[in-house]
Amino acid sequence: MKISLELLQVLDAIDRHGSFSAAAAALHRVPSALSHAVAKLESDLDVRLFDRAGRKATLNEAGRSLLEDGRHLLRAAQEIERRVRRIATGWEAELRIALDAMVPAERLLPLIHDFYAAGHGTQIRLGHEVLGGTWDALAADRADLVIGAPGDMPARSGLASRQLGEARLRLVVAAHHPLAGWRGPVPASELARHRAVVIADTSQELSARSAGLIGGQDILRVPDMRTKAAAQIAGLGIGHLPRWIVEPEIAAGRLVELEAAEPGQQLSFHIAWRSRQVGRALQWFLDELDKNERLAALTAGF
Repeated sequence: MKISLELLQVLDAIDRHGSFSAAAAALHRVPSALSHAVAKLESDLDVRLFDRAGRKATLNEAGRSLLEDGRHLLRAAQEIERRVRRIATGWEAELRIALDAMVPAERLLPLIHDFYAAGHGTQIRLGHEVLGGTWDALAADRADLVIGAPGDMPARSGLASRQLGEARLRLVVAAHHPLAGWRGPVPASELARHRAVVIADTSQELSARSAGLIGGQDILRVPDMRTKAAAQIAGLGIGHLPRWIVEPEIAAGRLVELEAAEPGQQLSFHIAWRSRQVGRALQWFLDELDKNERLAALTAGF
């Protein structure tokens, strides 16, 4: 067989990281080894997989098709490894937890501390997702558990969820922003004239979601909630932020809250997980996250 899982991992890393050198660093290999492996695969298949221009190499149509099908194989192989471990011990080798941007990572650390203190050997991997990216992480097998998934669960089998809480984000601008002195409710037509700062949805397979945007509005996309807050404090745009960020900044005089003519939607947030063959580590977290004090610690300031 000319195509191995290792070669598929190489193609996946090159595509995700954007270059042979970045992929090599992620895989802890030297770039020349990756170049040699790809060249040999192209020779064995008698097919070019990359379009090369100088140092830049991007997957062509044939390479993209191979990788898209290959990712299904990689996910299947990873699931087999996890399932064997669960069957043998009941405990997962690794539990992948993804947090939505609404939930600060430091709020989960006491829970992880208690998990380690109980002597469980499962390794924990924390990641961040945004909007539909939380659901996408489950559907695409990037996560086993997500905390803070917003909105409705997609129609996918093998997923389960329960509500974490609700939040109405507050529309704020910098104290020196042109809208800061607006009196009364701000109509949507006026909001649309000003740049919005948003966190980019991290979906890779499911359709991306957006929240609080007006058609035709200029957009600055940022990677996380704290960067979004910093951009708004700098006067780079308007946007909605959670109460746990807004209140100290308003008190310090750096942000001003606006009243929109059309009130924002109340958003619901969820804990969601891959429900097939739930291992003991995932069940431990689900049990803990069912306790009121744990939920209160996670959702304070929503």
